[in-house]
Amino acid sequence: MAVNLVVPSVGESITEGTIAQWLKKDGDAVGADEPVFELETEKATTAVPAPSSGRLVIAVPQGQTVKVGQVVGRIEDGVAATRPAAAPAKKEPETTPSKAPAAVAPAETAPSPAARQHAADAGIDARLVPGTGRGGRITKEDVRQFVEKRPALPLEPPIEPASAKPPAEAKSRETRQPMTSIRQRIAERLVAAQHSAAILTTFNEADLSAVLALRTRYKEAFQKKHGVSLGLMAFFVRACVEALRGFPAVNARLDGTDIVYHNYCNIGVAVSTERGLMVPVLRDAQDMSFAQVEKRLAELAEKARSGKIAVDDLQGGTFTITNGGVFGSLVSTPIINYPQVAILGLHKIQERPIAVNGQVVIRPMMYVALSYDHRLVDGQQAVWFLVRVKELMEDPASMLVT
Repeated sequence: MAVNLVVPSVGESITEGTIAQWLKKDGDAVGADEPVFELETEKATTAVPAPSSGRLVIAVPQGQTVKVGQVVGRIEDGVAATRPAAAPAKKEPETTPSKAPAAVAPAETAPSPAARQHAADAGIDARLVPGTGRGGRITKEDVRQFVEKRPALPLEPPIEPASAKPPAEAKSRETRQPMTSIRQRIAERLVAAQHSAAILTTFNEADLSAVLALRTRYKEAFQKKHGVSLGLMAFFVRACVEALRGFPAVNARLDGTDIVYHNYCNIGVAVSTERGLMVPVLRDAQDMSFAQVEKRLAELAEKARSGKIAVDDLQGGTFTITNGGVFGSLVSTPIINYPQVAILGLHKIQERPIAVNGQVVIRPMMYVALSYDHRLVDGQQAVWFLVRVKELMEDPASMLVT
């Protein structure tokens, strides 16, 4: 008797996905509820478990697009869970150091989509990179470190004279690969935002001396009491909640000719992962304490980076915060997360000389940017909203008593 392995429904609006990788080989023994393949959709990547224990029979190869409900394999019950006999090893012909391996990496060690893209951008063959991921899989971080540690290596094998090697065997100067489902969705949403909204950006700068001092003063006690670090994002989330209360249009959305005002703050916080940028949502952030914000952010970030985040974790946002400063960005113009009408961009904290009470002093400064949909948010509202965020960050104690 066999039990079909089907593509599960992972969200109301999700109808298809891609088999990112099989976590088990064809013929492997698997246990009930043991993850057997990763399903990549436009929103997230989900590990799909076996419905029962037995021997795995794969019907659809990895990399193929599948529909929700489609049978991609089966679990055979009552069959000895043994792998097919391996073919006798063949003696590999000797090769020169200048030639890259031609064998395709096994499924369990194949480069992740992000690793393949990073390798292509760097002009190297991802299969040359030693993998440190699960089962020896090659990750984006593996590729990054490989490139950094081997800067002197040629990006392509040396070109041999035409007499020694037929032109047909020359290595291609370009590599083509399909975009992942998540990357396609990101591209669609960004283009939709640019085409559908009238996006403008306003800038300001905030002196973070007070918030950094407050954080330094209480971080050990905060860690001891709540079991989580006190980060700057909790302050920015709280500042945005307070500012959104004063400027509800920034927390609204357009629905045809109607304006829908949200009487709650579902704040999305952008997280960079191997699979692309994801925006997990802090639901009802207006009701969350600093500790609750930090705990939930840590939980969502870990789920996003480990590929375990659920579609529901990424939906329902009313306002977004993105922090390019963690990568060293000083100034940027973020694109709104459509159909939201505004996004706050944070940047690198940098000590700069500024004038305070007629004196030049060195302060930790951050440029902040608010991109907004001018169809709904007026320039004056956008500027005042950003000024309010600046005021709250420069006087963080006020957020603790309001």
